[in-house]
Amino acid sequence: MTHFHTSHQVVCFGEILWDILPKATLPGGAPMNVAYHLKMLGNDPCLISRIGMDDNGNRLKEILVEKGINTSYLQTDPILPTGIVVAKPDENNEVTYDIVQPVAWDSIQWDDRFFSLLTESEYFVCGSLAARSETSRDTLFSLLDMAKTKVVDINLRPPHFSRVNNEYLLKKADILKLNLSELELISTWYGVYEDDQSRIKSIQDKFDIKTIIVTMGGNGAMVMQNGILYSHNGYPVKVADTVGSGDAFLAGFIHQLLKSAPVESALAFACSIGALVASYSGACPRYNTYEINELMHSNEKTSR
Repeated sequence: MTHFHTSHQVVCFGEILWDILPKATLPGGAPMNVAYHLKMLGNDPCLISRIGMDDNGNRLKEILVEKGINTSYLQTDPILPTGIVVAKPDENNEVTYDIVQPVAWDSIQWDDRFFSLLTESEYFVCGSLAARSETSRDTLFSLLDMAKTKVVDINLRPPHFSRVNNEYLLKKADILKLNLSELELISTWYGVYEDDQSRIKSIQDKFDIKTIIVTMGGNGAMVMQNGILYSHNGYPVKVADTVGSGDAFLAGFIHQLLKSAPVESALAFACSIGALVASYSGACPRYNTYEINELMHSNEKTSR
């Protein structure tokens, strides 16, 4: 069987795991979720991660193959198990996570094939979670040096982050995605600000980040690009669970950037897919892409 080298516009790096939710066990991990939604939108993403030599790992690989996501860069660890996360939602639908460690994705090794993979891709997507262990962190930092457009999704899950690593990632980021509480926490490292706009601006200026996206759950999202703030109120949906909706949002935003869409359109589309995924159970539900546009057209209420 010959493998023809295909280039992937988007490379996602980091955790692949099982989310153990109260009612189900579902595949997850932000980089895998982003890759899944990019694929659903008709792109050809690639995932760099690591699984264990166990049933959990085999099942994840089967799912990726079934979804048509390239597994050539999915490593297998001879010792460490496949990642799991135990999720516990509270009465406000907010979820706390027990992210078990060490697991296989903590040990993503360098591979020389990464050179050609990254030179031929436009976007490199990573999160801060994969920087919690030395092996994956070293690999990630080397990849960041080679990547063209670096998309950093800050995931502050105590105790799995450090200010030093996060600041390194912020320095490298071309596009930064974070939620409101993460914005509030990071901005307190640098000063006291009276509103979210000045918090975003302070991080943008300090780290010279071209685009900062702040997701606000059911209230939509904001994007600051080159000092200009765009905002969208989001789309009302009946929420099944919010697992992975931020990842779907990010995939939607990148999908629009690949099509050279303006910021406002990218933001509206991303809010729509984020809301749609929240209306389904789990991070990687099956849906039809026309549902994204349907949701947008039934709620034309974009504001700038």
